[in-house]
Parts: sequence; C-alpha cells; structure tokens
Amino acid sequence: MDSRTLLREAIAALHRAGIPDPRLDAELILAEATGLTRTQFLTSPPALTGPHLSRFRQMLDARAQRMPLAYILGRREFYSLELKVNPEVLIPRPETETLVTAALEFINRRRDDVRILDLGTGSGAIAIALAFYAPSAVIVATDISPSALAVARANADSFGLSSRITFILADCWLPLESAASLGRFGLIVSNPPYIAEAELDALEPEVREYEPRIALTPGTDSLSFYRRIAAGLADHLAPDGSLMLEIGCDQAQAVGEIVRGAGLAKFTLINDLAGLPRVLHAELTTEFAQQS
Repeated sequence: MDSRTLLREAIAALHRAGIPDPRLDAELILAEATGLTRTQFLTSPPALTGPHLSRFRQMLDARAQRMPLAYILGRREFYSLELKVNPEVLIPRPETETLVTAALEFINRRRDDVRILDLGTGSGAIAIALAFYAPSAVIVATDISPSALAVARANADSFGLSSRITFILADCWLPLESAASLGRFGLIVSNPPYIAEAELDALEPEVREYEPRIALTPGTDSLSFYRRIAAGLADHLAPDGSLMLEIGCDQAQAVGEIVRGAGLAKFTLINDLAGLPRVLHAELTTEFAQQS
C-alpha cells in the first residue's frame, strides 16, 4: 500500500484522537513499521505490505488510544543516549536532563572519585547518563520495582556499563534483598514521585493511563518521598557530600525546608530549559558533617 496514502490516513486518525503533533508521530510510526529511520522513510517512502502493514496498524491504533509513543517504539532518547522503555518505567523527560547536567558539573569539580546513589532509578536514565559521561564515577542505583530494575539493567548492558552501576532492589533507603546498608555517598540524586494523587486526573492521558503510578505519585502528600529521603541523609551522605533532587516547579520552598531540617544548606535552585526551577542542590552544613 502506498506510504503517502497511509501517512495521510495516519495523520488524520491521530488528529481525531487529539495527538498534539500527529504528523511527527505518524511519520515515526510508519518509519518504525518499515524498519527505517524517519529520514530514510521521508526520503524514499516504501510501499507497505504484509507484516509491515499489520505492524503499522497495530502501532497506529495504540497511539490513537493515547499510548505514549515511547512505549510503542520501545525507546526514548535521554541525554543523547537511546534507552529502552516499557510501561514498567517512567518515560525519561527532558526536564530531568537538568539534573544530569548539574550532577556532571559537580562530579567534574571533585578531584576524587565520587560514589553516587540514584534513588528510584526507573529506566536507569540518570545513573546510565552519569556513568556514561563520568567514567570515574561509582554508581549505586535503587528501585522498589523488580521490573523497572530489569529495564535499567538492560539499558546498562546495552552501553557496556553493567560493571559500573550496582542495581539494588530497595524501598528508598531500605534494601529488600539484603540486610546490608547502602553505605555513604558523595552525591545523592533522585527524581522521586512528586505529583499529588489528586492531580493525576488533570494530566494528559498518556501519563495518567499508561505510566506507572508508583513513579508518578507518592499518594495524597506530594512531598512525602522528599521527607523519606531527608530522613536517611544523616546515615548515607558523606561529610562533604551533596544532594540533588528534581522538584515540581512550585515545590522549591517546601522541599528546601524539608532538606534544611535534615541539616543541609548552601541551597542552589537550577532552572530547566523552560526557565522553571527544576533541581534543588543542597550541601551539608559544617555542624551536620561533624555529627555524621
């Protein structure tokens, strides 16, 4: 069947479904169905027959039902790295790249090797980007979901980083398969769930209906995971360590107060590319470091 005709039909179907950029998604779906890149498909669009046509129909129907394109394609680019994703993990966002950039700048300023903890790693996006771009870093990545850790391990394997990242099944600070403590770290990073449960219904269908709820919301209190993180800092942050948290754009003050109560100071707010406060960077106070 003629690809141009299919493209027009796909754009119309996705437009009716309310997809924000129906042409782009239609082109990507058609390219995927034919095993080509988008550029290759647009340059020399092939006719679709048999299995290719069937696959195209299946992917188009899924997207029309608002399944995220990343889940349909099975991948998402993050910090110029192509990561595997599926409905067991949150789809990495461009906003989270702000956290990676800040962490890499911190690592580059340190003269010694930095031991890093990524709390709630999901697809492994943060941990893998840090390991890839900071070869001296030693990284531990945790998640409460065995399925998410399977995705993260597969992503680490694909970049040859399995020996550089230790993945641990854990509920925040609590390892679930071992009695051993996670230890202390020079840098702790996290993109925790921070959307209040009551706010989920206002999100786009791709998020509220398909992405793992446990990665989106901690429940009725959007700040509860930040409190859990703060409660464990005394036992897990090295005396000269830093904490970097992704935050909601209206949570800076509240999260800052939580972290300050745990003994950290020297706060820096880092904006994302939209100009919104996205990362809170905090360091230990001298008094806290002496007690730790």
